[in-house]
Amino acid sequence: MNGKAEALAHGAATIVNAIAFGKGAAFGVDLWTKAEVKLTDEPQIIRGEIASDPSESAILIEKTVTRVFQHFKVEKQFGAKVKTCSNIPIARGLKSSSAAANAVVLATTSALGKNLDDLKMVNLGVDATFDAKVTVTGAFDDACASYFGGVVITDNLNRELVKRDTLPEDLAVLFHVPSTKSYTGNSNVDRLKTIAPLVKVAFGEAVKGNFLAALSLNGIIYSAALGFDTSIALDALSAGAVAAGLCGKGPAITAVVSNDKIEEVKTALQRHEGEILQARLNQEKARVVT
Repeated sequence: MNGKAEALAHGAATIVNAIAFGKGAAFGVDLWTKAEVKLTDEPQIIRGEIASDPSESAILIEKTVTRVFQHFKVEKQFGAKVKTCSNIPIARGLKSSSAAANAVVLATTSALGKNLDDLKMVNLGVDATFDAKVTVTGAFDDACASYFGGVVITDNLNRELVKRDTLPEDLAVLFHVPSTKSYTGNSNVDRLKTIAPLVKVAFGEAVKGNFLAALSLNGIIYSAALGFDTSIALDALSAGAVAAGLCGKGPAITAVVSNDKIEEVKTALQRHEGEILQARLNQEKARVVT
């Protein structure tokens, strides 16, 4: 046991949001979260810090470490000091919670000198997001996309990874990120369940491999249900994006673009108030760094 470790997990973007009926799809992007875990001899005392956004609650960090300690039955032996750093904006729909949970699970497991299979790592992180009340469905789709990279299609209710795939490598991803935050735990689930028949159509397209059409359709459906302006995504599509729509429960918008259309779509997004983030597709698994 080395007592400390650092791990990295990447971000993800929505193809189909699972809140409406429990099945979803997502894909990995190269935004990232790093977690540094140091074990202490203060059992059950876990100190978490989000270095990139100190005003945010560290409860997810604490619940994630607790889940790992409980799995290995060492919660009465160790405490931990944990620091995360990320370039993923929190509470904008960009999977910050999934990336953080994956990175913390990996780093904690490594600090303990232990090993777990990939899906067990993902599931411990999902359990922790429920414990921290930062999720409605457990975001198993987001967690898998963050952990494995590429495209994932999932049954969130049964924690089943249905299919893995990839998007073409010559695509870039632009995110329009408003300054306002929207926490998934505050979502009106009953209202969103009313759009389940429409979301199932988008999910059907994803299952067929029509990921980009599914992303745009899902975005319009959820934007209507959540009261978000669809003009940002439509402007991106008009400027040449191959897909655009709400990411997660928003308020961020994802635009998938070919490399030769990046500037045109970026210009269209910049007409709307908010930050523009540019990312690449990610196909790499989450990993221990040190």
